[in-house]
Amino acid sequence: MIKLITGKKGTGKTKVLIDMINDSVKTTNGCLVCVEKGETIRSSISYKVRWCGVDQFNISGYDAFYGFLAGMLAGNYDIKEVFVDGIIKIGGPDLNELGAMLSKVQALTGDETSVVFTISADNAELPESVTKFID
Repeated sequence: MIKLITGKKGTGKTKVLIDMINDSVKTTNGCLVCVEKGETIRSSISYKVRWCGVDQFNISGYDAFYGFLAGMLAGNYDIKEVFVDGIIKIGGPDLNELGAMLSKVQALTGDETSVVFTISADNAELPESVTKFID
Protein backbone atom coordinates (compact mmCIF):
# COMPACT_ATOMS: atom_id res chain seq x y z
CA MET A 1 0.00 0.00 0.00
CA ILE A 2 1.30 3.44 -0.96
CA LYS A 3 0.53 6.61 0.99
CA LEU A 4 1.66 10.09 -0.05
CA ILE A 5 2.13 13.25 2.00
CA THR A 6 2.35 16.13 -0.47
CA GLY A 7 2.87 19.88 -0.28
CA LYS A 8 5.35 22.61 -1.03
CA LYS A 9 8.60 22.83 0.90
CA GLY A 10 8.02 24.13 4.42
CA THR A 11 4.40 22.98 4.76
CA GLY A 12 5.02 20.51 7.59
CA LYS A 13 5.26 17.21 5.70
CA THR A 14 8.25 15.97 7.68
CA LYS A 15 6.56 16.78 11.00
CA VAL A 16 3.49 14.79 9.90
CA LEU A 17 5.77 11.91 8.89
CA ILE A 18 7.61 11.96 12.23
CA ASP A 19 4.28 11.83 14.08
CA MET A 20 3.11 8.94 11.88
CA ILE A 21 6.32 7.03 12.57
CA ASN A 22 6.18 7.50 16.32
CA ASP A 23 2.46 6.60 16.41
CA SER A 24 3.10 3.46 14.36
CA VAL A 25 5.69 2.27 16.89
CA LYS A 26 2.84 1.92 19.39
CA THR A 27 0.42 0.11 17.07
CA THR A 28 2.32 -1.86 14.41
CA ASN A 29 3.13 -5.52 14.85
CA GLY A 30 6.40 -5.84 12.94
CA CYS A 31 9.38 -3.73 11.98
CA LEU A 32 9.31 -0.13 10.87
CA VAL A 33 11.92 1.47 8.63
CA CYS A 34 12.61 5.15 7.99
CA VAL A 35 14.60 6.15 4.88
CA GLU A 36 15.87 9.64 4.17
CA LYS A 37 18.61 11.59 2.42
CA GLY A 38 20.75 13.10 5.15
CA GLU A 39 19.96 12.80 8.85
CA THR A 40 17.21 15.38 9.37
CA ILE A 41 14.73 13.23 11.28
CA ARG A 42 16.97 10.53 12.68
CA SER A 43 17.01 11.96 16.20
CA SER A 44 13.25 12.70 16.17
CA ILE A 45 12.06 9.13 15.71
CA SER A 46 11.84 6.26 18.17
CA TYR A 47 14.91 4.08 18.64
CA LYS A 48 12.66 1.13 17.76
CA VAL A 49 12.55 2.25 14.12
CA ARG A 50 15.28 1.09 11.73
CA TRP A 51 16.77 4.21 10.19
CA CYS A 52 18.56 4.20 6.81
CA GLY A 53 20.31 7.10 5.15
CA VAL A 54 20.50 6.66 1.38
CA ASP A 55 23.79 8.55 1.23
CA GLN A 56 25.51 5.64 2.98
CA PHE A 57 24.57 3.41 0.05
CA ASN A 58 25.15 5.92 -2.80
CA ILE A 59 21.50 5.73 -3.86
CA SER A 60 20.32 8.30 -6.36
CA GLY A 61 17.58 7.91 -8.93
CA TYR A 62 14.26 6.11 -8.76
CA ASP A 63 15.55 2.83 -10.17
CA ALA A 64 18.33 2.68 -7.58
CA PHE A 65 15.84 3.48 -4.81
CA TYR A 66 13.44 0.79 -6.02
CA GLY A 67 16.26 -1.76 -6.02
CA PHE A 68 17.26 -0.71 -2.51
CA LEU A 69 13.68 -1.02 -1.25
CA ALA A 70 13.12 -4.38 -2.97
CA GLY A 71 16.33 -5.75 -1.48
CA MET A 72 15.43 -4.48 1.97
CA LEU A 73 11.99 -6.10 1.83
CA ALA A 74 13.35 -9.35 0.39
CA GLY A 75 15.83 -9.66 3.23
CA ASN A 76 13.43 -8.67 6.01
CA TYR A 77 10.00 -10.26 5.79
CA ASP A 78 9.02 -8.67 9.10
CA ILE A 79 8.96 -5.09 7.72
CA LYS A 80 5.38 -3.78 7.94
CA GLU A 81 5.86 -0.07 7.27
CA VAL A 82 8.47 1.98 5.43
CA PHE A 83 8.57 5.76 5.73
CA VAL A 84 10.49 7.73 3.09
CA ASP A 85 11.19 11.42 3.65
CA GLY A 86 11.92 13.52 0.56
CA ILE A 87 11.64 11.02 -2.29
CA ILE A 88 12.29 13.76 -4.87
CA LYS A 89 15.63 14.51 -3.18
CA ILE A 90 16.49 10.83 -3.55
CA GLY A 91 15.06 10.10 -6.99
CA GLY A 92 15.26 13.39 -8.84
CA PRO A 93 12.87 15.98 -10.28
CA ASP A 94 11.24 13.83 -13.00
CA LEU A 95 7.73 13.30 -11.64
CA ASN A 96 6.80 10.82 -14.38
CA GLU A 97 9.69 8.61 -13.26
CA LEU A 98 8.38 8.98 -9.71
CA GLY A 99 4.96 7.76 -10.86
CA ALA A 100 6.49 4.74 -12.60
CA MET A 101 8.48 3.89 -9.47
CA LEU A 102 5.38 4.20 -7.26
CA SER A 103 3.54 1.71 -9.48
CA LYS A 104 6.44 -0.74 -9.16
CA VAL A 105 6.51 -0.28 -5.38
CA GLN A 106 2.74 -0.89 -5.22
CA ALA A 107 3.18 -4.16 -7.13
CA LEU A 108 6.10 -5.12 -4.87
CA THR A 109 4.40 -4.44 -1.54
CA GLY A 110 0.73 -5.18 -2.25
CA ASP A 111 -1.18 -5.13 1.02
CA GLU A 112 1.64 -6.69 3.05
CA THR A 113 3.70 -3.55 3.58
CA SER A 114 2.73 0.10 3.76
CA VAL A 115 5.12 2.65 2.23
CA VAL A 116 4.66 6.34 3.05
CA PHE A 117 6.44 8.98 0.95
CA THR A 118 6.76 12.73 1.42
CA ILE A 119 6.74 14.67 -1.85
CA SER A 120 7.66 18.36 -2.02
CA ALA A 121 5.12 19.42 -4.63
CA ASP A 122 1.51 20.57 -4.75
CA ASN A 123 -1.03 18.02 -5.96
CA ALA A 124 -1.73 20.25 -8.98
CA GLU A 125 1.90 19.86 -10.13
CA LEU A 126 1.84 16.07 -9.96
CA PRO A 127 1.03 13.82 -12.93
CA GLU A 128 -1.87 11.37 -12.76
CA SER A 129 0.63 8.52 -12.34
CA VAL A 130 1.44 10.01 -8.91
CA THR A 131 -1.92 11.49 -7.87
CA LYS A 132 -3.67 8.13 -8.20
CA PHE A 133 -1.89 7.15 -4.95
CA ILE A 134 -3.24 10.15 -2.99
CA ASP A 135 -6.15 9.25 -0.69
